[in-house]
Amino acid sequence: MPRRPATPFAPPHKQRQAARNALLWVFEPLERDPGYLCKRMFGCHAAYLDDVLYLVAADREEPWSGLLVCTARDQHAALVQALPALRPHAVLGKWLYLPQDDSAFESVAAALADLALARDPRMGVASSPRSRGGTRGS
Repeated sequence: MPRRPATPFAPPHKQRQAARNALLWVFEPLERDPGYLCKRMFGCHAAYLDDVLYLVAADREEPWSGLLVCTARDQHAALVQALPALRPHAVLGKWLYLPQDDSAFESVAAALADLALARDPRMGVASSPRSRGGTRGS
């Protein structure tokens, strides 16, 4: 039986997965921190420091095209006062959002990375522990 020639192209779903997130530069200052971890989330990239979620870089279509700031609602006013380009996210209103098309995106995103690195108490959402007991599906 003849072999099929190998194709240099991945199936469309594999190509989408391999797409590079153009906003990962925002996380570069965090990479030197020993507590830093980057994970995939919602098809985006999430930045954790010491198991606390601080930022999500979303490089997709609106409303997933910018930086999500993981914070509690009672911290929104203080963060928006400090960084007026922030607004509640259209889908995840519990978090703030900096749209990628904002004219101050680069400077505000850099400031947010600095705040995360400093473990600013207005930012961050602690990870919830996963259940280790029980059985999965049957």
